[in-house]
Amino acid sequence: MENKFLPICKQDMIDRGWEQLDFVLVTGDAYVDHHSFGTAIISRVLENAGYKVGIIAQPNWKTKDDFMKLGRPRLGFLVNGGNMDSMVNHYSVSKKQRDKDLYSPGGKMGLRPDRATIVYCNKIREAYKDVAIVIGGIEASLRRFAHYDYWSDKVRKSMLVDSGADLLVYGMSERQIVEVANALNDGFDPKYIRHINGTCYIVDSLDEIYEDYRLIPSYKEVCEDKMKYVDAFKVQYDEQDPYRGKVIVQGHANKYLVQNKPEKPLSRAELDEVYALPYQKTYHPIYESMGGIPAIEEVKFSIVSSRGCFGSCSFCAITFHQGRAVQSRSQNSIIDEAVGITNLPDFKGYIHDVGGPTANFRKPACKKQVTKGACKNRQCLSPAPCKNLDVDHSEYLQLLRKLRKLPNIKKVFVRSGIRYDYVMADKDNKFLRELIEHHVSGQLKVAPEHIAEEVLQYMQKPAGHTYDKFRQKFFAINEQLGKKQYLIPYLMSSHPGSTLNSAIELAEYLRDTHYQPEQVQDFYPTPGTLSTTMFYTGIDPLTMKPVYIPRSKNEKAMQRALLQYRAPRNYELVHAALVEAGREDLIGHGPRCLIKPREDRGYLNRYPKNNNKTSKDRKTSSKENSDKNKKKDSKNSKNNRNNKDSKNTNNVRTNTKSNNRKKRR
Repeated sequence: MENKFLPICKQDMIDRGWEQLDFVLVTGDAYVDHHSFGTAIISRVLENAGYKVGIIAQPNWKTKDDFMKLGRPRLGFLVNGGNMDSMVNHYSVSKKQRDKDLYSPGGKMGLRPDRATIVYCNKIREAYKDVAIVIGGIEASLRRFAHYDYWSDKVRKSMLVDSGADLLVYGMSERQIVEVANALNDGFDPKYIRHINGTCYIVDSLDEIYEDYRLIPSYKEVCEDKMKYVDAFKVQYDEQDPYRGKVIVQGHANKYLVQNKPEKPLSRAELDEVYALPYQKTYHPIYESMGGIPAIEEVKFSIVSSRGCFGSCSFCAITFHQGRAVQSRSQNSIIDEAVGITNLPDFKGYIHDVGGPTANFRKPACKKQVTKGACKNRQCLSPAPCKNLDVDHSEYLQLLRKLRKLPNIKKVFVRSGIRYDYVMADKDNKFLRELIEHHVSGQLKVAPEHIAEEVLQYMQKPAGHTYDKFRQKFFAINEQLGKKQYLIPYLMSSHPGSTLNSAIELAEYLRDTHYQPEQVQDFYPTPGTLSTTMFYTGIDPLTMKPVYIPRSKNEKAMQRALLQYRAPRNYELVHAALVEAGREDLIGHGPRCLIKPREDRGYLNRYPKNNNKTSKDRKTSSKENSDKNKKKDSKNSKNNRNNKDSKNTNNVRTNTKSNNRKKRR
């Protein structure tokens, strides 16, 4: 039987009649030939362009042998760290090693190194000194400039510099990788491929740059001066647009990193072509005896309908990687894939998701974005929807209707999350009603992230009352339809700008809505995001004003505990937080209280009242929190949220048995 996967060994090459590959793609993930994996897309796009491509997945990086098993490629090596940044893949926000790697056989950890892209490039150079190396994928894309590295707590150089590669391809990369391949095939020295958008390269002198560019503070400057770091990031943030963006240059020692402006989004026809390539839609058979690749379970019966996001949340790297311009596949392309899924032997009748970064985004935010790019100093949805925003769910709704009418399909779910503020900006309730009636699997994921206005502002999320209105509408429609379904709100603790009072405000909201999250996500400072810049510098690049950062372990633990204040294990942290913030009014027996007094819990002897302070480093926030509390205390008591929709609040209560089966994203 013909092996339709791309070659992973010499025998595969012989079976195809190939003596030498054009490209060898080295990746930190196991080899999964599915379009949800960047390795599969890039290799199939190059194959479609006429190039011979082989895959070296999760090589042993302790020797050079694995990097040589397919021989020296004619044109070069392509390297990525995998679908996730290797450091995020390995470590939790508390910097503890994770138990599982969902992109490895059987979920086994330890099959890729930290900073995989750099390590792989070093080994390739050891094996083949002068071979061309092109790096890409999310790890390289988000680290293309000097960047703050949370795990080492310092600023690192561009990954292009640290890896010693010849070229960095950033973004989704389908178009530019073919241009790079063609240039190499035409005989270009890789160090002189400098004309392709969506790429970064190194020069020795500014005289070698022939386009208008913006020079940002150098690596040395951003290491020594946090305000310089903010200045550099602000330019990067402003210029990430394929229509109005400029070339950006950053000095690294005696050389210069040059980022060409982003590549233009693919057209719908081009995107359809990418998703129609001959993917095998599963992992390579060699992994079967090892327990398979767990990550395929999340995407096997799901359909990617779009990419890009004009939501621009501060903590999310999608804007920096995929861009603000939403691109979507045609309905025919998606329906063809759905039909293919129904023919899989283990298909049970359920399409798990039809979405993308944001499921209900299917087109650019407005007509201007298509020709002039996204606005430089304005956001589409934050703090409120732009007056020029084109709010229309009709095409997406039409697509969902077609999918659910296909033979052998019982249900089509939308699980990748929706932007509820975009839904609320739609004057027509048809989409939300049909979503609730046909496409919610008992629980709908949404991401308010917080409720305190000052935190939402830094997150670039909609005002808290928007979520409140959506929540009420969601439960009202469920009641009309005779359904009992739940909202699963993603919530984040310790984001820049969040004080203990902010966390207490969110805890009070959870009290009033009778909801306790099973899991809470601590803010994770990952490369390339606005929030990470705030975390490192203490400055908001959009306003150039200081922003409060919860840094100590104890304060982070208290903020997290407040969001799960009912959990007995969190009692001491919640008690300490309320005392530190001067909110003892929330300790007692009244309906507004979050916890009971210690005496009622049998804690009096174990935890004397004069010993309820925790360690010293928590005091960093106490002055600001107590000052804010004086202003907010009367407001909180006056404006305590009373649940007017009592029927709805009953519906919000957690279905514990069901939620225990759900894992936090």
